[in-house]
Amino acid sequence: LNGANEMKLDQPSITAEVIELPQDLNRWDLVRKFYEFRRRMFVDRLGWKLGEYEQMEFEQYDSFDTRYAIAHVDGNVVGGGRLRRTDQRNGVYSYMIRDAVLGLLPGLPDNLLYDDAPVDTQLWELTRFATNGQPGVAVALLYEINAYLNSRGATGCLCLGTPAFLRMASKFSWDVDQMGPVCSNEDGRFVVFRCSVTDPSELVPGSVARQAAAR
Repeated sequence: LNGANEMKLDQPSITAEVIELPQDLNRWDLVRKFYEFRRRMFVDRLGWKLGEYEQMEFEQYDSFDTRYAIAHVDGNVVGGGRLRRTDQRNGVYSYMIRDAVLGLLPGLPDNLLYDDAPVDTQLWELTRFATNGQPGVAVALLYEINAYLNSRGATGCLCLGTPAFLRMASKFSWDVDQMGPVCSNEDGRFVVFRCSVTDPSELVPGSVARQAAAR
C-alpha cells in the first residue's frame, strides 16, 4: 500500500494497516467499513449521540488528511482508530482535544487539559479507537499505530479515552503521561493522556485489555 504499513500479529488472520487518503483511495471500501464499525460500536452499543449517515458514523475530523488504523479479518473490520496530526486544520477545526478545550464541541468539557492544547508537527492525536473484543486486535492496532507514527518522525500521540484505555496503553510499554483530569459527561468517563512513540523493536505488549473505546 502506498503510504501504509501492513502487518500480521499474534493471529495470522488479523491484519492491521494504516490507510492514507487520497493515496490509498483503492482501500476506501475498508474505510467505509470502519465508519460502519464505529456506528455499531459507539452509537448502537454505547449509545453515544453522534452524527451518522447510511449506517456510518463520521464527522468533521474524517477528512482526506486523516489517517485510519484498521484491523480486519478477511476484509471484515474488527477494530480501528483515527489519527490526525495536531497541526492539521479542517476549516475552523483542528483536532478533537484542542477543539473541545476551545469550546468548539458542545457536549465535551473544556477542562480536559491541565495546560494549553499543543500544536506540533511531531505530535498526533488518536481518537475513535475501538475493537470488537477479539484477542490480539488491540495489540495489533497499537503496534501498527506506533510503527506508523515512528516512521513519520512523530514523538508522541495524544489520546482521549476511558481510564481503562489509559491503563491498556500503559501495559503496552508506552511511556504514558496523563495530561488532564478524569472528566465525565452523559457518554461516560474519559481522560486525555500522551503516549511517547517508541522504536517498534523495543515494544513489549504485556497484558493488554481485550477491548477499549476512545472518543
